[in-house]
Amino acid sequence: MTTTPDLPLPDLSTLTEDGFAATGKGRVLLIACGALAREILDIKARNGWDHLDLTCLPAILHNHPERITDAVRDAVARHRSQYEQIFVVYADCGTGGLLQAACEDMGVEMVAGPHCYAFFDGVQAFEDRGEITSFYLTDFLVRQFDAFVWKPLGLDRHPDLRHMYFGNYETLVYLAQTDDPALTDKARAQAERLGLAFERRMTGYGDLAVTLSDWAGRG
Repeated sequence: MTTTPDLPLPDLSTLTEDGFAATGKGRVLLIACGALAREILDIKARNGWDHLDLTCLPAILHNHPERITDAVRDAVARHRSQYEQIFVVYADCGTGGLLQAACEDMGVEMVAGPHCYAFFDGVQAFEDRGEITSFYLTDFLVRQFDAFVWKPLGLDRHPDLRHMYFGNYETLVYLAQTDDPALTDKARAQAERLGLAFERRMTGYGDLAVTLSDWAGRG
């Protein structure tokens, strides 16, 4: 397996709605978490799905799931008149079913599953594992570990809080979308930083690729 090179993208952790492609009638819009932008763009490029446009909500919503549903509602409302089909590239992501209910109300589909860890790993496989003592990172979170984990939890200022946050975890599981030794080294270093055992699981794009293929075929 070869390493997939990084795409020449902007800072995906702060990407907002107006970032990627011109819109128009007869086109399909993907409204996605900014943490998935790199992966979605790669899947689009590999398959030549030029009829799919992508717009991203800020990835930092990953840390504020209570804001996701309203943000998605606003994005759908903003773009609905420009597109004949809109799909939401979020799983539940900590919204407690509220995002699913909102998508049903708006008549748009979203990605099945509880969160991105599950759909990258494969939702059924993830559920079957039942890894309640595992802490997960994706490629994005390995790259953005300090911004999305270490600093928001205050561990940069109070490293003694590490045990309070992670004392019940045993293993850091790196769900790798790409076969990148540098990212693997970073993920292993984060496991050591948290005092956890390390496991790397090569998932590729998992159910995300399957879902996007289904949606692309409807365009």
